[in-house]
This record gives sequence, structure tokens and C-alpha cells, in this order.
Amino acid sequence: MLTMRTLTGDDFDALHDTFGEAFSDYVVPFQPTPGQLREMLTRRGWVPELSVGVFDGERMVGFTANGFDGGTAYDSGTGVVPSHRRRGLSRAMFEFLDPILRGAGARSYLLEVIETNTAAEALYRGMGFQETRRFDCWTYDVVRRPLSVAALADERRTDNGQWTTWWDIEPAWQNSTASIGRARETHVVIGDEHGYVVVFPGNGDVPQLAVAREHRRRGRGRELLDAAFAAAGRPLRMLNIDDRDRGVAAFLEACGARRFTRQIEMRLPLTSSPRAS
Repeated sequence: MLTMRTLTGDDFDALHDTFGEAFSDYVVPFQPTPGQLREMLTRRGWVPELSVGVFDGERMVGFTANGFDGGTAYDSGTGVVPSHRRRGLSRAMFEFLDPILRGAGARSYLLEVIETNTAAEALYRGMGFQETRRFDCWTYDVVRRPLSVAALADERRTDNGQWTTWWDIEPAWQNSTASIGRARETHVVIGDEHGYVVVFPGNGDVPQLAVAREHRRRGRGRELLDAAFAAAGRPLRMLNIDDRDRGVAAFLEACGARRFTRQIEMRLPLTSSPRAS
């Protein structure tokens, strides 16, 4: 018999096991270690009490792990193990969570879905989610001479009072300054009055890179990217870069970065009456 309930912090080990099984055959397979999954959820603002698990007896067979910040709930991951798919569990979890999220003060519900996952996209559209923007995901492993600039290791901020004014488009949820601030893993900030980059050496994640407008097209961005590569000592990944920023896409292509997938950001307003189940 299947049961459904909100999660607690004690459910993490079961969540990790189910996450690995649910995403083992995903469009982009993802098998995080317990430490990697905990860090991902921490950065994305995971709140167990606003998340749900589906259980077949004692075994977790489905989940939605939600973050919450500033009135927005964020689906950090929804998955169902292969043996329990096509039973309507994703929709059932959403309907279970809807009043819980509203009760917590959520005014909107945000998620991303890989562009080629048309079944999930159709499901979310059917539940009322609307597309807000599309993201490109990039990887970079081109070796060049890095910029000689001081690295501020384990710096728990990314805004020196000016850097955010260099953004052309607001970062995605997991690339936000709030997300970086929640991280437990060490990150490195490399920057000066002309530009900056944030990199997590443990996994090569680059959530933010920006150059002052008056210093663009002078090689500063390429130098910062190479400095991040040197600091990480591994290939870099730049996830969920807004595809409306054609300047960033042209820059990354010119540097030799490779686009490996695209995602759709979708949002559901939670200001109207709850949906009937």
C-alpha cells in the first residue's frame, strides 16, 4: 500500500537512495554521493517539512524535495523509481503539497525541466505551470594561462557592493547569491574592479561570472574563466544560463565552452484558490 507524507531531516538517507534510483535512467543521469546531494539541497534551500515522500511500505519510491526563499517554493528535484512510474505519483505529490506550500506563505512555485523531457513538461503545463525562460548548460575544459589575481578562498559573499550591477539578467535559483551563501562547501571568489567569478573547486560549478560593461570585449571574461579553471583544477560547469543573454552564449562559444543540455524554467502562481485534487 502506498502512503504519502512530508519529510524530515531523518529521511535524508532514504531520499538519497531513492534519488539515485529515480535518476539512474534520466535524460542526464545523475548519481550523487550523499555529500553531493546534501550540498545540492542545502544550496537550493531544502526544507524537509515542505517536501514529500511516497512510500511503499517502508521504502521511499517517490519524492519532491522543495526549497523555499522569499515567498517562492522551488522544486529541487522530483523523482519516482522506475517500478512505480505511470501511476500518477508526480501529480499526486503536487496536489498533496499545494496546500502545504500555500500555508507556508509560498506565492509561487518554481521548477526546471530538461527541454527534451517532453512528458514532464506536458505534465507541468497540465498542472498550470507556465514557461518563464529557457536555460543553457555549459561545460568548459580548455587549458589556457590563468589570470594573476588574488583568490578569496571561502568568501561567504559575492557582492562587493558593485558586482551585482554588472548582471544583465537575474541568475537562476541555484546560481543566486542566496544559494551561494547557503553553501557548506568552500567557494572561491576571483575578482577586481573590472569583473569577478565565483567557482566551487569541489565540483567545478561556476554559478556567477560578470564583467563591468565598460571592460567587456577586452579578454577579461576569458581570463576570469581560466582563473576559475585553474582554481578548480577540473572541468567547469555553468548550469542554467539564461538563453536570452546572447552575449554570454557568444562569449562561452568563443572560449571553447560546450553546451550539453537545455532546461525550461516554469512557474506556477499560488495566489489563486488551491487546485481541486
